[in-house]
Amino acid sequence: MTEAADLVVTNAEVHTLADPDETVEAVAVRDGDVVRTGAAYDVEFLAGADTDVVDAGGRVVLPGFIDAHTHLLAVGRSLVHADLSAADGPDEAVSLLRERAAAVEDGEWVLGFGYDESTWAESRYLTAADLAAVSETAPVAAFREDMHVASVNRVVLDRYRDAMPDEDVRTDTGNATDGGEPTGVLVETAVDPVYDAIEPDAAEARELAEAAQREANARGVTMVHDMVRQSKAPEVYRELDLAGELTLRVRLNYWSDHLAELIDLGLRTNHGSEMVRVGAVKSFTDGSLGGRTAKLSSPYADAADGTDAADGTDEGETGQWVVPPEEVHDLVSRADDAGFQVTLHAIGDEAVDLALDAYAETEDPGGMRHRVEHCELAGEDAVRRFADLGVVASMQPNFHKWGHEGGLYDARLGDRRTDANRLPAYLDAGAPLAFGSDCMPLDPLLGVHQAVNAPSDGQAVGVTDALRAYTSGAAYAGFDEHRLGTLEPGKRADFVALGSSPWENEDGIEDIDVAFTAVGGELVYDGR
Repeated sequence: MTEAADLVVTNAEVHTLADPDETVEAVAVRDGDVVRTGAAYDVEFLAGADTDVVDAGGRVVLPGFIDAHTHLLAVGRSLVHADLSAADGPDEAVSLLRERAAAVEDGEWVLGFGYDESTWAESRYLTAADLAAVSETAPVAAFREDMHVASVNRVVLDRYRDAMPDEDVRTDTGNATDGGEPTGVLVETAVDPVYDAIEPDAAEARELAEAAQREANARGVTMVHDMVRQSKAPEVYRELDLAGELTLRVRLNYWSDHLAELIDLGLRTNHGSEMVRVGAVKSFTDGSLGGRTAKLSSPYADAADGTDAADGTDEGETGQWVVPPEEVHDLVSRADDAGFQVTLHAIGDEAVDLALDAYAETEDPGGMRHRVEHCELAGEDAVRRFADLGVVASMQPNFHKWGHEGGLYDARLGDRRTDANRLPAYLDAGAPLAFGSDCMPLDPLLGVHQAVNAPSDGQAVGVTDALRAYTSGAAYAGFDEHRLGTLEPGKRADFVALGSSPWENEDGIEDIDVAFTAVGGELVYDGR
């Protein structure tokens, strides 16, 4: 006699995504695994006296979203501290920071996260002069959405200026190498002392992780590939896992400055538990387009006229290496030899080429599933090399929000803006493609919407391809295709139910509600 299921989800439009066109009516779950999919009549035979039967009300059910690039504690910080993502200009950002200042003890850090000056009519970074209106006695820091730029007040500059490299401290005449007056705008390694100073202890990290976990589950996210550096996050995730309180699978991509310790501990990629596993070793190559630090082969469109000197741009600027090329090659070699997957942040075309060159020197880049994060401006040859090498393109379709006329890419890249994030090129070439959000924001349906409704046809993919990159594509990037990414018997029962069909609402995917989310067959969010 067949054993009864623990859970049956019926009256649903289940897209298994194992086959692009396969839909079924019901799913049965036992011991956290999918045990049967098919017609409701057949699956409901597995419903016993103790089976939890969920009537999906005709909703679309999909495999749970796997976000291949997150900074989960940063999500928690936006929920706890000032969320600057909705600010429409410098004045509103300052107002939100002042509200936060009123809520903290005198002298404590006043923090805000997620501002995006490219959407403001007054398109400029926040400065120390702006933040003086928040506090002249407490340290104040506002982080740009990409986390490569921070704006700080004079208190922060006075405390940490000596630890900041001159070339990454913006001044009224360029950067601090020329002796100008710091504006309060910091980029790349100049931001690191600030990050170090505000890094939460274990108790706060747990508070942030729990807040972010709730947000992720409410967005239909069942697994994240989290980028961690000198953080209590790994400790917190494992504590939550041991306590049975982790409702989100986590793949830990450790920063390269942890490599020696990872090797000493005997860890390797894919070590871990059902819920928390070791992922890749991560490093930068270049910076960001927002900070004009992504490494391009030709100058930034908005740097050539020299009108933005307060932000440190100079005529002919092509960005910068955050990690020198020779160090990138050395890191990839050491990590690969030690049995670690490697993932390199690379945005500009020169940076993407560097990452691929480094991977090409390893024995089996495709077998190790080495990755490039972002690859926003990869050239034609580079896209073909992704396919030839088997390197994973880990991309963020939500970045298309900057690709429309008048947006950030238009300002930074000019005529090259439609060369950015050419998602279909990777699929056409046969390259592994995984989607994530970089928590800008953490919202897969927004990413799917942007992928489908991209600025140009050469940047857009169909609904099914977008969903697969956010499920089975991301699962493959994390060596998880055998257990996650599709709804098939034998795989873990991670799934999400949507309020309406993305295939029938292509123009409004970003507005679709998540009805409920399950991890291992347990409902971890129910918004019905």
